[in-house]
Amino acid sequence: MKNETPAAVHPLAVFAATLDWQDVPVPVRRRTKDLLVDWFGSVLAGQGARPVRSIAGFALAQGPETGPCEVIGHARGSAPLAASLANAAASHVAEQDDVHNGSVFHPAAVVFAPALAVAQQQGASGIDLLAACVAGYEVGIRVGEFLGRSHYRVFHTTATAGTLAAAAAVGRLLRLTPLQMQHAFGSAGTQSAGLWEFLATGADSKQLHTAHAAAAGLMAACLAQDGFTGAADIFTGARGLAAGMSTDADPARLVDGLSTRWATAETSFKWHASCRHTHPAADALLQLMKAHGIQASDIAQVTCHVHQGALDVLGPVVSPVTVHQSKFSMGTVLALVARFGHAGLGEFDAEFLAPATVALRERVTMVLDAEVDAAYPRRWIGKVTLRTTDGRVLQGRVDEPKGDPGNTLSRAEITAKALRLAAYGSPALPADAAAAAVERLWGIEQQPRVGWLLG
Repeated sequence: MKNETPAAVHPLAVFAATLDWQDVPVPVRRRTKDLLVDWFGSVLAGQGARPVRSIAGFALAQGPETGPCEVIGHARGSAPLAASLANAAASHVAEQDDVHNGSVFHPAAVVFAPALAVAQQQGASGIDLLAACVAGYEVGIRVGEFLGRSHYRVFHTTATAGTLAAAAAVGRLLRLTPLQMQHAFGSAGTQSAGLWEFLATGADSKQLHTAHAAAAGLMAACLAQDGFTGAADIFTGARGLAAGMSTDADPARLVDGLSTRWATAETSFKWHASCRHTHPAADALLQLMKAHGIQASDIAQVTCHVHQGALDVLGPVVSPVTVHQSKFSMGTVLALVARFGHAGLGEFDAEFLAPATVALRERVTMVLDAEVDAAYPRRWIGKVTLRTTDGRVLQGRVDEPKGDPGNTLSRAEITAKALRLAAYGSPALPADAAAAAVERLWGIEQQPRVGWLLG
């Protein structure tokens, strides 16, 4: 860390402004590159989706017609704002981007998109980009934890805490002072928005959430660099984030273990292409089916023992009518898992309304479980009760779903996942081009200037 700062500046702003790559432990540096490669695959998977095309079309229409910042999957560049909007929207549509359990926050979508755009504009080094992204992850995760469970019942934390995560990452690249970073947080926090109501009808808002958060954080940091001021206490002020968006906010979470606890390394990868709330039960069901040789046709009933957050987010999705909405249907996810062993992008596209899937979907229920709820969000336990057609009642449990830090993906699995996502969302992209881009990302620390990923 470096620089002396006025005592009035929040420690989180000091941390984000003064973080140096040499301060970051080697395992955290490694995990940051893992997360970057994983994010790249999600962008390629989502860049052609209809909602993303709408946002990218709008962003690119604002100009300029050319620019240094890559709009991934498009054969043109633009300004940082347009690239941030388009790439952040693409990051989150395939439901394969990362998640931090304790904050219930998807950092990659709102951190890497604006940071990459600004790094490309500046000609920043790969190390500068990675350090900025660590700052974004650490800030965004802590803001999500601070806002608490009450916040998540109504607000999409990735959209709200995401504005501050983006501001921290961009602010670190812009070399903001701690006081300027605090102003950036104030401007980012006042733009925090994103409501879960879109789930009821399967609307496109989730892509707007990440696009807006990335762009709002970018703007907040750039304005702060120009002397623009923001609220001094956006977190706990009388009319700040806690007052307006939470009933259980915990200010201590904002500074929990700064410089000693690295939340970036706690971030999980997503294996199934669905809402993370479905993953623990999906993995528990898979484990049970494998252990007892059960086929999909043997399933009479599945009861998922879940935390309240799963009921809040997944409960409204009873009869999904779109592919994206089906990824928030516990019944659909477990039906696909039971039929195919994995709820991947192809399975959702082809089978989410297949009669066999719907029939299984109707046999899945969720109930609140005291143990699971007490552990959440720090731990996402998967528990299911399976009743078979021949009358057996079996219990399944998973304490760490695949992708969690204790059950993480290897680099080979991350590479394979990224290339699989690239082939899904960008079929015209040659496989060797996608592989070369992934290889460049694995070596990004050696790059003196961050160029286009597909360039």
